[in-house]
Amino acid sequence: MKIPENLKYTEDHEWLRVEGEFAYVGITDYAQHELGDIVFVDITTEGETLGKGEVFGSIEAVKTVSDIMLPVGGEILEVNGALESDAAIVNSDPYGEGWLVKIKISDASEIDSLMDAAAYTNMIGA
Repeated sequence: MKIPENLKYTEDHEWLRVEGEFAYVGITDYAQHELGDIVFVDITTEGETLGKGEVFGSIEAVKTVSDIMLPVGGEILEVNGALESDAAIVNSDPYGEGWLVKIKISDASEIDSLMDAAAYTNMIGA
């Protein structure tokens, strides 16, 4: 199971990759593995500003539907358009091509409350 060192993580298995005032959000390798085969990603919050922990969409797998929450507050600038035609990218490349949204971070201090790779690894018992 991959847990990249350069990302921050939530207890709900989302990751955050910070790039200046912007960030990319996705779900972890652990989360995609637990969900199983992902068939649909539903994100209709593009253009909205949401707070930390707010639901910004959902992921539908063969056996379940799961809400996805923002690791930090911000404006949803872009939804990964590639997921519309192939949601399974989240299974095959959760940290790369399978990113979910790009956001503009509202409060950078919220990043400090997220887990680093070591803490996330410990939480999931990997």
